[in-house]
Amino acid sequence: MTLLSTRPAPEQRTPPRFAVPLAGVVVAVVLWWFVTTVLVAPPNLLAAFAPQRSLPALVDLATSGVLLDDVLTSLRRLLGGLLVAAVLGVAVGLAVGSSTRVDEATRPVFQFLRMISPLSWAPVAIGVFGIGHRPVVFLVAAAAVWPVVLNTVAGVRSVDPGHVLAVRSLGATRGEVLTTVVLPTVRPHLLTGLRLALGLAWVVLVPAEMLGVTSGLGYEILNSRDQLAYDKVMAVILVIGVLGYLLDTLARRLLRSA
Repeated sequence: MTLLSTRPAPEQRTPPRFAVPLAGVVVAVVLWWFVTTVLVAPPNLLAAFAPQRSLPALVDLATSGVLLDDVLTSLRRLLGGLLVAAVLGVAVGLAVGSSTRVDEATRPVFQFLRMISPLSWAPVAIGVFGIGHRPVVFLVAAAAVWPVVLNTVAGVRSVDPGHVLAVRSLGATRGEVLTTVVLPTVRPHLLTGLRLALGLAWVVLVPAEMLGVTSGLGYEILNSRDQLAYDKVMAVILVIGVLGYLLDTLARRLLRSA
């Protein structure tokens, strides 16, 4: 009679954490190359967006220094619009969330304004602020303010009334109630609103920079198109996507650590 072997089963090796996302990126690049190189011939305009043409164009933009200036300009406009949206959104959100009547009175107006595309305000922004940075910052703020307002209102509504009564029973003023009870409760909701606002602001920023300014990533797309340099257009699109991904990743990590 032979004894059965009791060898332990071999351990299954899990792939590295970055392997699956990297594989997805590789597949996307291969599909990009296949569509712009194999499916179409060079006379087709789509062939100008192929990776073997766009990536060298990206290197040329980066080494010339133009790309860095455009990136920094766009980031400054983005941060300016987000700052305006955050200050205005928190103030309005605290006021609306603290009063049921104010909430009921402003809800129809806010819902109406929220559903209007921020780019619809472009003629108004140019008419009021002229050509330059300010209309772009205005349009970014117009896109980013609503997530901040709505999440701040939700945060104020989630405050436990018992905590407020307990603090007031100890003689706390309205300012102390705000700083010790309301703001700590609102903080997670506010951070979520800021992350959503960042995504909307980044999407609106690029088309807003196509409205008469002479710098920024949106302007660079128009400038490259006017020169019929479609490989550079695709290169700038790649930069926009990478920067947006990095900004959202940073916002996600800040949200987790908060």
